[in-house]
Amino acid sequence: MSLPAIQNAEPMGAVGEVRLRRGTLDRVLKFAGSVRVGIVLLVLLGAACTIGMLVMQQNVDGFADYYAELTPAQKTVYGSLGFFNIYYAWYFNALLAALSLNIIISTLDRLPKILPYFSRPASTVPLRWLREQRNSASVTLAAAPDDAAAAIENAFMKAGWGKPVRSERKGIPYFFAEKGKWNRLAFCAVHVALLTIFLGGFLTAQLGSNGNLPLYPGQTTNLIFDTAFDLDRMRQITKQLPFEVTCTDIEQRLIRHDGPLTANNTIDWITRFTIRDETGVHTAEVGMNRPYDHRGYRFFQASFVPIGRARTVRLAVTNASSGATEEVTLERDGTHQLADGTKLIFSEFRGDFVIGPEDPNEDTTSYPNPAAIIHVAPRGGGLETATVFGPEMADIPAARKPYGGYIFRMLDFERVSHQHVLAVQRDPGSTVVYIGFGLLTLTLAGVFGFSHRRVWAAIEKGADGNSEVTFGGHTNRNPNGFDEQFDELMRSVEGVREERE
Repeated sequence: MSLPAIQNAEPMGAVGEVRLRRGTLDRVLKFAGSVRVGIVLLVLLGAACTIGMLVMQQNVDGFADYYAELTPAQKTVYGSLGFFNIYYAWYFNALLAALSLNIIISTLDRLPKILPYFSRPASTVPLRWLREQRNSASVTLAAAPDDAAAAIENAFMKAGWGKPVRSERKGIPYFFAEKGKWNRLAFCAVHVALLTIFLGGFLTAQLGSNGNLPLYPGQTTNLIFDTAFDLDRMRQITKQLPFEVTCTDIEQRLIRHDGPLTANNTIDWITRFTIRDETGVHTAEVGMNRPYDHRGYRFFQASFVPIGRARTVRLAVTNASSGATEEVTLERDGTHQLADGTKLIFSEFRGDFVIGPEDPNEDTTSYPNPAAIIHVAPRGGGLETATVFGPEMADIPAARKPYGGYIFRMLDFERVSHQHVLAVQRDPGSTVVYIGFGLLTLTLAGVFGFSHRRVWAAIEKGADGNSEVTFGGHTNRNPNGFDEQFDELMRSVEGVREERE
């Protein structure tokens, strides 16, 4: 007699365990998709972004000077926590992933409650609920229910609601119309837009690449340089580009031609270069607000090396024998041949000339003592090196010394720095982010600019053959705007009633 009882006890226990597990899972999913968790994640994400604004990021111009001014403790703490590159830190991506999961779960939790608005619209509702609505009215029509139904239908159409749906509940005829039903799904579009933005950020963090590309005319390279941190130590990382870059020219357009190479005296920095890859050679130019894109890589102007050079020099070349003088313009690394076959070669330019090697750490962008170094190759052979000074140094013996039979004096020069530094950024998620923000703008406009509006009319048979009609309306937002539409419907009903009378 006890065997059947034992056989029945095991399945019941298994069912209870399954229900317990499902109940626990439901509670976990409900918590993970709750608004409270979403708000906490947004606050944490906002805090991380705030840190990214307060702590200079490693890919920002001037970071080396900022890093050098930090205390050893700050370097250790910030470096270990990833504050110098926070938007690529593991916990920033983890926050994005957790917030994305919260959005997905909340969408899946809310969607089943929304779908009945489309599959089973509430064309009939209890009269008591209808009378309790903010927008509710009762009208007596001097007509039988069938005639009143035709009048109500006309009133709906005159008020702009279209032809209403007719149905019946407990013997009472109902008319139902709605507008903006799609607004119930707008939250899904908002969530999709947010997830699209997060996806773009994730693609950039995982597949993107950043670095600096120093360029001077004649240089060919396929390497960019980035910084990384190991606690309190900063080190440089070399990355390889999938193509070669050859700099052809750099130019700095100044406000004052004879002023220094400072940002407040500069109109534009221009870097011209070519890119060689398997598809051929591509000509590129990057200005201060004019980036250049190639194969997903974007080139920006970032900074320049503060060493004064000359893009061109204008020289007065005087024949030491005849005294005849001509003006010659030499481009950087360029050559010029005089009438007698003597060749002039632009070798070097210094913003602060001193005898001996140049100090590479000296800032010479104010050009305290400019001088051009020219190679002079007479037609008969040989090579001499002339140091050419400006008018300020024209009286020193070295400035009057002939080279190759000529005396040189520098009349003018076009100022430019030694190198331009371009920021190179590969951002595979940028297009996805732009699409996400565009979608977010449209969906937010749809969420707050429109609403789901519904109206009902229920006809009850009244005394003396009249019809008692109860009207009610409901909207999910913008109740003040809906008041006007409901009043318009009631005016249409009143107009139809007067026509019938």
